[in-house]
Formats: sequence, structure tokens, C-alpha cells
Amino acid sequence: MLIDKFDPLKEQMVQILDQDGNHKEDMLPAEMTDEVVKEMYEKIWYVRLCNDRAFKMQRSGRLGTFASVKGHEACQLAVNLALKKTDWVVPYFREQAIMWDHGVPMENIYLYWKGNEWGSHIPEGVKCLPPSVPVGSQMLHAVGISWAAKMRGEDEITATFFGDGATSEGDFHEAMNFAGVFKTGTIFICQNNQYAISVRRNIQTASKTIAQKAIAYGVPGLLVDGNDPFAMFAATKEAAERARKGEGPTLIEAYLYRFDDHTTSDDASKYRDESEVEQWRPRDAVIRMQKYLAKKGLWSEKYQEELIESLKPKVEEMVKKIDEHPDPTVDDIFGYTFAELSPEMERQKEYLKKSLGQ
Repeated sequence: MLIDKFDPLKEQMVQILDQDGNHKEDMLPAEMTDEVVKEMYEKIWYVRLCNDRAFKMQRSGRLGTFASVKGHEACQLAVNLALKKTDWVVPYFREQAIMWDHGVPMENIYLYWKGNEWGSHIPEGVKCLPPSVPVGSQMLHAVGISWAAKMRGEDEITATFFGDGATSEGDFHEAMNFAGVFKTGTIFICQNNQYAISVRRNIQTASKTIAQKAIAYGVPGLLVDGNDPFAMFAATKEAAERARKGEGPTLIEAYLYRFDDHTTSDDASKYRDESEVEQWRPRDAVIRMQKYLAKKGLWSEKYQEELIESLKPKVEEMVKKIDEHPDPTVDDIFGYTFAELSPEMERQKEYLKKSLGQ
């Protein structure tokens, strides 16, 4: 059991796949077959290409501000691999990879950042909440969902994501405390990308690790190499098994790096040097997995070129769906908050429609 072997107070980090593509045979999950690893590698590239295409759309005025997921993809996909489709995913605003892999169409995710209400539409049967921009509030929602499932005797659990800065918010402490007391089936996944927007982690919290914060609430905490999909899968699988057995929540600190700006409205060069970014690039999960697959004879330059070419049409199809989607209406502005509008809100809606000639 990883929880028994690794002590967050001693800053022990769970790692199975290193940056040279080597792995610890005795810790490699049986589920990580060559086919699974290759599929995850290809998924990362699809998400990364969509991300890069969306950036160009934002710069050309076809998309609003959005948060890049580059550097977080493998962490999220590994977590989803350890979950069931019946489990809930409660994201913040940088979860394109897991939202898509859990069943939300990629175009919906970016329509959200276009300001279109359809971006918050979750397909029937997909257990995922829309992105949450207020820092930390989604953790409370996740605990509520998992508590409700426990009270109903349901098997589903909840995985919620947040950044290192969110652990300095009151919402984090309230959610952890409640989950610890009531032993809810909640997996707290902190994607520690070293910055709370522009504030370094060691400035916004004096805790040596994020994982050790779990101890105060009687909850296990694991510090995991977030650029290692094998380790992230193994940690999430263990947390999920604990949750399903009624043993309560787990806090996983995914130690990784944000390669792009915080959002497209940010300029990271104001608070970090490019040399720091370059130091982190060899740790990128894509490079590790590429080396791992190459050692097994499953990766080559030709394969990479063919992969990228095969994904380009899928990315363009996503872009086409975004561009062709109807613009939001006044009804959309008012229709997604209350089941029934108050007379005053009805008056405001009609006034706005009349003003806009609708």
C-alpha cells in the first residue's frame, strides 16, 4: 500500500516512471499494459493539439480567455483511468483532459471559454460538473456529492481537482474537515504546478508539502510525481479502493508544472524565468512516455509524425463545431440559474430582449 510506504511529512514522493523512461518493475500497475500506455500517450497529444489550437483561436478573437492544460494532461488521464464512468469528476478550470476523457465533448469545454452557455452542458449520463472558476468552491460540491452517494448506499465516488493556491482557501479546509469526519468517498487531487497564479508555492503556504495538510483532518495524504502517469494511476486506484470500502477520503498532491501562462490573459515571464521552464521540460510526461515506449519498440519518429497527422482532422472537426455553434441568446443568460424566474428577472429579460431587438 502506497499510503503505508510513503510519508508526506518526510517529503517522500511516489514515482514509478522517471524522466529517462525507466520504471520500477515492482511498482508498475498490472493495468498499465503497452496498449493502455500507448493509448494514453495518443490521448495526451490530442488534448495538447486541441489546447494549442484553442490558443490560436483566442489570439484571433474567436475564443475568450482560457487556461492551458499543458503539463497536466497525463496526471488527469491517469486519474480517470482509475475511476469508473459512474464516478463523479468535479473540476476547476484546467481539467480539459479528464473532462473530455470522462465524456464531455471537447467542443463543449472550449465553448465554455467562448462565453456560450452550451459549454456548461453535460451530456446525459456523464457524471461531471462544469468548470469552476471561483478558487476552491468545487471541493465543497465534491464532498456534498460523495456524502449524498454514501447516504444512498451507492458505489460511486468523487474526484475533485484544485491547484496548490486553493489549499490556502477556507473552502479547502472546510471540505477536508467534513470529508474526514463523515468519511466521504472523496479523492482530493491537488495539481501542484508550483504557482498560485503568479505566487510561488513556498510563499503562499509554509507547509513543506501539500499532502501533509491532510494529517490535520485524519485523512491520508500522498505526494506523487504528477508527471508520472503510472504513479498517478497507482495512487488514485488505491484512493478509490479505500473510498469504495467506506474508509473515507484521500488527498493526493500531484507534483507537476504548468508550462504555459496561468491563462491567456497572464504573462508568466513577469514572475518566472524561461530557464526555470526549460529545467522542467525533461520531466514532461509526454517525453517520459515517449522514451518508455521507444525502449519497448513502440515509438519512432515515423509513428509520431503519423500520429500528429491523424489527429489534425479531429482537432479541426472540434474547431468547426465551435465556430458553427449558435451564439448564445438572452434566454441563455437567464435560463440556467433558477427553475423559475422571479417577476423582476422576467421583466429584466424582456427589457434586454427589447433593447437588443430580439
